[in-house]
Amino acid sequence: MKLVLIEGPGKRESVQHYLGSGYKVMPTFGHCRDLPEKGLGVDVKNNFEPEYVISPDHKKTVDAIKKEMQKAEDVYFASDPDREGEAIAWHMCYILGIDPKKANRITYNEISESAVNEAIKNPRPIDDNLVNAQQARRILDRLVGYKISPILCKKIQNKLSAGRVQSVTLRLVVDREREIQNFKPEEYWTLQVILNKTDGSKETFKATLNLGKDKTVKSKEEMDKIVEAISGEEFVATNVKKSVTKSQPSAPFTTSTLQQEALNRLGMSLKTTSSVAQTLYEGVEIAGGRKTPLVTYIRTDSVRVAPEAQAKAKEFIEQNFGKDYVVSKPRSFKNKKDAQDAHEAIRPISLDRRPEDLKDKIKRDEYRLYKLIYDRFLASQMSEATYNSLSVDIECNGYKFKTTGRTLLFEGYTAVYNNQSADDENGESAKLPNIEKGDKFVAKETKPEQKWTKPPARYTEASLVKAMEEKGIGRPSTYTQLVSTLFTREYVKREGKSIVPTELGNMVVDMLIKFFPDIMNVGFTADMENKLDDIEYEGKDWHKVISEFYDDFEKDVIAASKDNTKLKVPDEVSDVVCDKCGAKMVIRSGKFGKFLACPNYPTCKNTKPLEEPKKVVAKCPICGKNVIARKSKKGKTFYGCEGYPECSFVSWNIPANEKCPKCGEELFVKPYKYMKIISCPKCDYSRREKIEKNNEATLNDDVDFSRNATNNTMSTQDEIDILNRLDEENEQKS
Repeated sequence: MKLVLIEGPGKRESVQHYLGSGYKVMPTFGHCRDLPEKGLGVDVKNNFEPEYVISPDHKKTVDAIKKEMQKAEDVYFASDPDREGEAIAWHMCYILGIDPKKANRITYNEISESAVNEAIKNPRPIDDNLVNAQQARRILDRLVGYKISPILCKKIQNKLSAGRVQSVTLRLVVDREREIQNFKPEEYWTLQVILNKTDGSKETFKATLNLGKDKTVKSKEEMDKIVEAISGEEFVATNVKKSVTKSQPSAPFTTSTLQQEALNRLGMSLKTTSSVAQTLYEGVEIAGGRKTPLVTYIRTDSVRVAPEAQAKAKEFIEQNFGKDYVVSKPRSFKNKKDAQDAHEAIRPISLDRRPEDLKDKIKRDEYRLYKLIYDRFLASQMSEATYNSLSVDIECNGYKFKTTGRTLLFEGYTAVYNNQSADDENGESAKLPNIEKGDKFVAKETKPEQKWTKPPARYTEASLVKAMEEKGIGRPSTYTQLVSTLFTREYVKREGKSIVPTELGNMVVDMLIKFFPDIMNVGFTADMENKLDDIEYEGKDWHKVISEFYDDFEKDVIAASKDNTKLKVPDEVSDVVCDKCGAKMVIRSGKFGKFLACPNYPTCKNTKPLEEPKKVVAKCPICGKNVIARKSKKGKTFYGCEGYPECSFVSWNIPANEKCPKCGEELFVKPYKYMKIISCPKCDYSRREKIEKNNEATLNDDVDFSRNATNNTMSTQDEIDILNRLDEENEQKS
């Protein structure tokens, strides 16, 4: 038997199926070895050497892998094909005592039978450059977070965090909001005329006033003069340009373009898109059958397509659309300047798995996102759309007007996926009558309109990811996590689809700009990403990269620590009236979370617990009332019956609300990052189910997905502590 270690359990079933009975596939659940949870874990005086430890919540996983390793004749590391995956494989080599230079590393860009079996035939050693690039990023991020976060907590409030890329991303949002607030709108006017020919034709069309580049009408008085000058006058076509134009399809998706298009076309958040895309990559359950992977690796910044995939696309297009839809040679797209190009663009594994055939067999979001990926890739390999285009310059009493339009000659790729909206801003899709130079027209109607210049739009999740990509900060695998962290930390909030900084977010940015200008500089952060790329592609010494950064950074940390500047976040006023003095109570943060306090302290010292919305996770197995997620004094999530003190049910894990088929006891759920284990505390019964992270009604944000769930039973002291906490809360309420 040969042991194959993959990263997450989602793809285990598919990889096991493709490799067959001679192999055993096991997941590592991510990094089993990492920097310690407590302490810096980096020896800054010894060339920044990291201290790696086996994560406490991975000890059982490591023990299980070591046990299976004893039975195996060989071990292969098949974690994801990126820096993070390479580092996971490298760490596992050291945990298991395997030489990283031995050819045991396998990678594949898609989970298909051919790709997996080809990979297992061609193992290679661990790529040191990939590992070192990941190590450098991990250590840099630890240094920045560990050194800066305590300063923020001291100068603003407790429980704040800073991150090397997170903080500069927050600055983008704050700067945009301030640009909007400082924007002064300026008046301008536009003019459209509805024209028809003087030969008696009834067919009308629109033409727009065209004063030339950077020239606008800035007042009603100016517009009135123009309208008066053309009133009753003749319009003449001075230039007519007729041509056949072509439009090209868009490139297949990268991580960021998929996230942007999924939000704009499907209304999917970054979190949902990332979760569903991961499922499509690892494998979806098709109508109760085994898992079937549908798309290639979904963390990529490349638009490159493998020649084999291009050849298959050409064959599919010719068979299903006809020769006119086939390009003469495979279409390639140019990567952006700083693309890593480590993987192909995101595409379907097989064009024979048509979205319409899967629509009623997979989940709605899986179908919608798969169709988006499928159609975009297929269109990218199809022929251009062609149009009869017409551009006409028209004059009237010295004023110039312009109209453009086009009619479709051949649909090409637009038969599958249209890059443009049906009615774009330039009016390119408008149909015009036949117009020749010298034709004369009369205005049936004039439409002057007052307008005001607009500030730049607030960022949405999609446009923020686009900005991060364009500015070179972050990488495809980090976009979702970075944006989600800003919401989790309450540095930003949503207003509709827009992202708006909170007062806390503004204060964090101002404080960081004052003391850490390099960290908050977009160009500096982008340059650091390039240096990490240099480690990967050119073998640059990662110790040197960190040393060059740390020298100036340490000086900034020392200066910030000595400075006494402090900022206070304004209290949030609630609608609760103080029952002692009548003032509106405010929301404040304390050791055990948020609470209500009278703003007239110390004159009035009244406080109350803040009643937060109850997050129901299950039904109580004892009394049938709701079980809600709560926090212990140590900040750990536990689950208790809302009927306390009449019902004293508490547990570290969630009741499954079903009985054990073996012994009849109540089953409990242990939530992990990728799955949940439903097990019995009395016997050996257990089963695994995949967690649908986007299904927030099932598992809310308080549920711990970090694989640190303990056993079902609490210690006596744990139970005493939690019951005391509940008693304290009940006393406060009464």
